[in-house]
Amino acid sequence: MFDALVNAFRTPDIRRRILFVAGMLIIYRLLGHVPVPGVERQVLAQFLGSQPFLQLINLFSGGGLSDLSIVALAMTPYINASIIMQLMTGVVPRLQQLSREGEYGRNKINQYTRYLTVPLAFLQAYGTLAILAQAEVILQFDLARFETLIQMFTLAGGAILVMWLGELITERGIGNGISFIIFAGIVAGLPAGLGQFAAAPDLARGILFTLLAVVAVAVIVYIQEGQRRIPIQYASRVRGRRMYQGGATFLPLRVNQAGVIPIIFAISILAFPFQIASYFAVSEGVIGEIATSITQILAPNGGVYIAGYFLLTVGFTYFYTAFTFKPDETADQLRKNGGFIPGIRPGAPTRDYLARVVFRISLAGAIFLGIVAVSPVLIETVFSGSVVAGFALGGTALLIIVSVVVETMKQIEAQLMMRNYEGFIR
Repeated sequence: MFDALVNAFRTPDIRRRILFVAGMLIIYRLLGHVPVPGVERQVLAQFLGSQPFLQLINLFSGGGLSDLSIVALAMTPYINASIIMQLMTGVVPRLQQLSREGEYGRNKINQYTRYLTVPLAFLQAYGTLAILAQAEVILQFDLARFETLIQMFTLAGGAILVMWLGELITERGIGNGISFIIFAGIVAGLPAGLGQFAAAPDLARGILFTLLAVVAVAVIVYIQEGQRRIPIQYASRVRGRRMYQGGATFLPLRVNQAGVIPIIFAISILAFPFQIASYFAVSEGVIGEIATSITQILAPNGGVYIAGYFLLTVGFTYFYTAFTFKPDETADQLRKNGGFIPGIRPGAPTRDYLARVVFRISLAGAIFLGIVAVSPVLIETVFSGSVVAGFALGGTALLIIVSVVVETMKQIEAQLMMRNYEGFIR
């Protein structure tokens, strides 16, 4: 592995890409220390402790929301825009046609995603400031005030700037820029947690936590890289004056095709009613009592919250997989190219077979994501009262970190193999 890293830095092109990624991440972290004016920092820190959805945003922004920096929204507007565009691609005929037009279609969809990110960034900036004003983190919130408009434009502009940095990394660096930005935000919180543990070490729990982390990483890699290989046979065929020989290959179906999107969907659904109820909890009468009951039922770390989180994650895994993998389109492409699954007739039987296989293997991926989603609560319970709990990575964060590292290693591996070097995998 170390030889592969040395070879990567010896190759000018790969070295330039790696250094470019590092430079962009340094710029992103510096922007995370530029605060938005007019914020009560101490009140903000106390308020974030009771808001699970804002904690997720704060995690992705590397603590930017806890200081309300100009990149406090991080990649969330762009992620939301990407999710909306992916869902619309499955139902809008024009977008479906663009998705089949190769590089041109992907570029157009990416352009639409950028356009959609701008209004979403302003909408989320307004919502974030409104929530903070409700908690008296911001003393004065009024769209007629120049200071409020400056705060909105600062947050929205920071989100658009982060989107641009991510696309620069994708274009000129190695790996996916959006994933790298989120990765940098999550990893940025590790030094503070390690410092807390070093100040008051708990050796027994520290060893147990390390073992759990190693096991969790191994399981995540195993599930993320797990796939069902469907054998595909191609018959000999003639096109024009040329004859193409048949061959055998396979169709890889990943166990977890949805990534972390179901977890983000689930926590958004659960956080919305909790947030709305918290607004009315201070009201008097029946409305205040109902709102208080809802906040108690949906409180983080509660049984209803954990069960709902797990079930919603499992459900959204199947929902999102249905949008990303189309058995009918795959079966049609196989038929057009002269391919077939041994023992399965082309057409509708192939479509039904692929649908059954995806449904079965998605069950393992859905349960895996559900466990990953609720794992932070379980870890907090195990390490209750210990400073280890202060930097225990959430399941979502650990999943993102491992996925980014694995994908980056694969891309460096491919670059090295193109230059006749030995890579990480031997």
